[in-house]
Amino acid sequence: MSLIERAAGKLDKKNRSSKTTQMPLQEGDTSSPIPLSSELLDGVPKSESGQDAKTRDTTQTAKRIEIDLDGLHDKGIVTPHHTKSLVAEQFRLIKRPLLSNAFNENSGIKHGNLIMVTSSLAGEGKSFCSVNLAMSIAMEMDHRVLLVDADVARPSIPRTLSFNPDMPGLLDIILDPKLTVSDILIKTNVEKLTLIPAGARHSHSTELLASQSMHAILEELAQRYHDRIVIFDSPPLLLTSEARVLASQMGQIVLVVEAERTTQQTVKEALRQIESCDVINLIYNKARTSHNAGYYGYYY
Repeated sequence: MSLIERAAGKLDKKNRSSKTTQMPLQEGDTSSPIPLSSELLDGVPKSESGQDAKTRDTTQTAKRIEIDLDGLHDKGIVTPHHTKSLVAEQFRLIKRPLLSNAFNENSGIKHGNLIMVTSSLAGEGKSFCSVNLAMSIAMEMDHRVLLVDADVARPSIPRTLSFNPDMPGLLDIILDPKLTVSDILIKTNVEKLTLIPAGARHSHSTELLASQSMHAILEELAQRYHDRIVIFDSPPLLLTSEARVLASQMGQIVLVVEAERTTQQTVKEALRQIESCDVINLIYNKARTSHNAGYYGYYY
């Protein structure tokens, strides 16, 4: 065997025993193959591939988001930078009795700081009112607010506040005993406003919300901070069963009614669904105040 043949044999043997995988050259590609370490899989370390990597990424990004406050103001939502508007004044009136009920020791309301915002049907403006109410309470000197997206089938808070809807949230913490409330909290650039997303969709969401795990979570949310209001943006009452399950565990409920659209009979049926709650408030939303005015909400 010639010297060249022996050298070629050694090289071939070395290549076969190597732990390095090489990307094949494409036709017409004259560059050198790029070695991929056996410790990597599609650019992700094996120990963090698949679900582990997804959890790592969402945990990192879930800690804090920057809300576009100017963009929210353009949508008609209250922000700390724009406090001199009709909507801001209206939500100052709306929040005051809710805060009084929540923190008045003589009110006799259990978990008065757990407030569910809902509507009879879709499209009446419940999420708009939820975000506005949360923003308004976040401007209080003595209180902080936690906004929970409890519309687990059709969450809209991520779209309104422009953050990733796939972050771990409410349903995830019910399902996974390893997760804690702190793991799913999202801080914001509004100092006293924190968020909890809806989490991954589940076919048995009603049963999850009615579970003992959910009850324990609500107890923790109600009692962890003495100065915190927890607002749940709920599904519509007459379209889902989740809203009724949530209502039975709330201290106060705000029912949003769309002016000139929601019938009296529809409102009566919605109120019947939540009669187990002692404190029910109504927001009359999208009411035209004058011929040239826009649509605004009223509380009564």
